[in-house]
Amino acid sequence: MFKKILIANRGEIACRVISTLKKMGITSVAVYSDADRDARHVKLADEAYHIGGSRPDESYLKADVLLALAKKVNVDAIHPAYGFLSENSSFARACPEAGIAFIGPSAESIEKMGAKDASKALMETADVPVVPGYHGANQDPDYLQQQAEKVGFPLLIKAVSGGGGKGMRVVNNTTEFAELLDSVKREALNAFADDRVLLERYISKPRHIEFQVFGDSHENYVHLHERECSLQRRHQKIIEETPSPFLDEDTRQAMGVAAVNAARAISYLGAGTIEFIVGEDRSFYFMEMNTRLQVEHPVTEMVTGQDLVEWQVRVAAGQALPLKQEQITSTGHSFETRLYAENPNNLFLPSTGKLHHLRFPTTDKNLRVETGVEQGDTISVFYDPMIAKLVVWGEDREVARERLLNALGESGIIGVENNIAFLETLATHPDFIENKIDTQYIDKKLDTLLTDSQVELPENVLLAATVSILLDGKQSVNDLAAISADGNSPWFDTTGWRPNGQSQRSLFFSYEEADEVEIKVTENANHFIFHLDNDLDVIAESIGNNVIRLQINGSWERFITLRNEDMVLISWKNRWYALTEVNPFEPDLSTIGGASNIIAPMPGKLLKVLVANGDAVTEGQPLAIIEAMKMEHTLSAPFDGEVDQIFYAEEDFVEADASLITFKEQE
Repeated sequence: MFKKILIANRGEIACRVISTLKKMGITSVAVYSDADRDARHVKLADEAYHIGGSRPDESYLKADVLLALAKKVNVDAIHPAYGFLSENSSFARACPEAGIAFIGPSAESIEKMGAKDASKALMETADVPVVPGYHGANQDPDYLQQQAEKVGFPLLIKAVSGGGGKGMRVVNNTTEFAELLDSVKREALNAFADDRVLLERYISKPRHIEFQVFGDSHENYVHLHERECSLQRRHQKIIEETPSPFLDEDTRQAMGVAAVNAARAISYLGAGTIEFIVGEDRSFYFMEMNTRLQVEHPVTEMVTGQDLVEWQVRVAAGQALPLKQEQITSTGHSFETRLYAENPNNLFLPSTGKLHHLRFPTTDKNLRVETGVEQGDTISVFYDPMIAKLVVWGEDREVARERLLNALGESGIIGVENNIAFLETLATHPDFIENKIDTQYIDKKLDTLLTDSQVELPENVLLAATVSILLDGKQSVNDLAAISADGNSPWFDTTGWRPNGQSQRSLFFSYEEADEVEIKVTENANHFIFHLDNDLDVIAESIGNNVIRLQINGSWERFITLRNEDMVLISWKNRWYALTEVNPFEPDLSTIGGASNIIAPMPGKLLKVLVANGDAVTEGQPLAIIEAMKMEHTLSAPFDGEVDQIFYAEEDFVEADASLITFKEQE
């Protein structure tokens, strides 16, 4: 067995691998970039070494640096986790050549499954169903247009080397094919240095269901059941679960056999995932194989009781699989959801910034929190914006769903935009509860889901926000004390303080798009009287860990309260509410001036500038394309006008809120 393993990765998955290595008594070696110098995985590892700059191509993608370090510190093996070099066949080949085991499949297996066109041809020979389409070598745009006509519309253009939702577009008719083909090729070239594409028939109401497979060096191959991954946005998964509530037993058995056949066809070693697209009639087709550990592997661990990272290590060390197929069982139901630093109300654009508050639920045998960050850390532009994964188990799907909702209600974030409220809406939506979903569900229902996420502000939440500020003891944003020469004098305090008596004051809050709310309250220690339509008597009790209890009209209610500067975050009955305390005497500067320029919504690289100085543009016309956090974002004209000035060139790196394009004033 290995004695020392280097994890060629970062974030939550590096932390996850380290936890198993500690359990196995194996020394863990972490690596870190400039941006990750104080990261959680660095603190958890037995050893940690700096490998370069913040950009992935300066650090985590530098195979030569990683191999040189591995030899220098005498590791036995390298675990690539997922992303970065995990599916890089050259790296997988270089490791054993350097005398270091690669904890993953052979380079040959990665190459066979890395190209979507070749892998589909291979699967056909292994009796694994594949989606009809064009997977050939001729990449001439005119020829691809002809093949698209043969496949029929709608169809899917996919980058041959794509993954993670990148390099993929749905084409609804022949007139938009050329434009979308160009977009896929450009994105694929930037992301994978390979602009080849394939065409596939687009499956109606598709499900994304994948099977976890494992192989060893003793010609043993098994699957560990399926994962339902259909809830996605922009082809990236949001909530995964197992078992799939959609499959019947016959289909499940057939897919399991096909998955194992796929692994056997390439003599697969280690952990892999066979991804299927499943039609509404339960017909299923091979999409691709991920030759690595998946982000959503914990749901499989929850229902099988197996540690898949430990399996990986043991298989890479030459041991046989721990279990045979008939010994692998699945019990209960598990969900995983991903907490992202992103804004669902703004096309899920990633958010960067400091995590001023980060609160997770208490873990137990039914709940795991997988994260690579801590309170005070910064979500940077350089890496994926995932903050954490919440993984729950229940005796059945409904019990697991309730635990998922509870976990979301106990998780709070201040400092970056995030998707918790959106996830709460999904977890309570009737369509999700009744399993009426497919991979297009979020895209089709997005407007409704976003509206449902913007719930009205309950009176009890307003009370809790007020009490949390008053109990906190911090100065309110509209406290105007310290106006005298002696700033400590209580006689000049305007917060409502009176010697030997009660204090009465007003606080003001804004919530989403609603009008500013004023709340008047009389305070005496932990006793509050709110002056609403009728006086409301409230007793408050702080019980630690940012939790308060309020006795409202004789009934006790529990709230989680987080606060940073003017932001107040309240969780009540498994729903988060974000309020902002405001000073009504300050002018609102947000309405001064007009939208006369295009600004960068986040830091990133300017891929394309689609207009020039003096161009006339129409509302909605694409103006520029910016790449950030591995995704392309198109910036469009907010109105009809004429371009005045362009401040950056293609390939320039721009900061968030940088002015990119200005327009001439309209008469």
